[in-house]
Amino acid sequence: MFTLAQLTDVHLSPLPPVRPGQILGQRLLGYLNWIAGRGSFHDRKTLDRLTADLKASNADHIAVTGDLTNISLPLEFQQAAEWLRELGPPDRVTVVPGNHDAYVPMPVESGLGHWAAYMASDKTGAAFVSADQSGFPFVRVVGDVALIGLSSACPTLPFMATGRLKQPQIEAFRAVLTQLGDHDLFKIVLVHHPPLPGMSDWRRGLHDAEALREVLRELGPNLVLHGHDHQRTHVVLESSRGPVPIIGAPSASVGKEGSWALAAYHLYEISRSNGGWACEMSVRGLAVTGGQVEELDRVTITG
Repeated sequence: MFTLAQLTDVHLSPLPPVRPGQILGQRLLGYLNWIAGRGSFHDRKTLDRLTADLKASNADHIAVTGDLTNISLPLEFQQAAEWLRELGPPDRVTVVPGNHDAYVPMPVESGLGHWAAYMASDKTGAAFVSADQSGFPFVRVVGDVALIGLSSACPTLPFMATGRLKQPQIEAFRAVLTQLGDHDLFKIVLVHHPPLPGMSDWRRGLHDAEALREVLRELGPNLVLHGHDHQRTHVVLESSRGPVPIIGAPSASVGKEGSWALAAYHLYEISRSNGGWACEMSVRGLAVTGGQVEELDRVTITG
């Protein structure tokens, strides 16, 4: 059996010191939103308790599906890199970025470059990616599981939290799934934004969700994991290769009750069964504000 843990929407706190010249445009709105109340929900102590419980689970691998930062300050990327090193080495942890990790245009070396080792194909996975391609999608093969990382993160206009994959990434993703199709691997797609049309409103959704849905319908991976909405969701897309469960997890750092779900993470137990695959999901997190981390639910996903 292979166990994958999913954390998402980490929103590391506290926010580092901000210089006036750093909070123009979208960052200013995000900063004001943070000090007006958002920052009171994302609690580092809650996140630390959740990750301690996750580590005790001895999961084989950890997927972090975006929004490690809050307003994409350079120091936030450095702090997130330190947090990732505490979570685990790059061969045990995979990351895809979220919209808060692309709040404003950033040079790679002062932004996402700090996490590059967590967002790259491994030696086995590189065989499924075009040799002339860099960035996203990337592929990692861990045991009998293939992790395919997509980036929906892009700078947006103020008051927007949308995502976009863009056509070159979608076509590269199609090629990757086609290459993987002949291999007996459990294929998991990691992306930050909910991947289907209508799952989020127009200010928060994935703008090319229809194009992504068509690839998922055509080539049917085994599972799609996302974040973004700070809620637990579970929908199923019918594909040419059978049902594709699409699962969203709550934020890993929400420490008090409100419009968002309390902090939780997901564990996916994947095994071979009757010539196919079985996957069971355990949800672990807070049932009430200030509560202990406990199992909140257990669901058979497939098999």
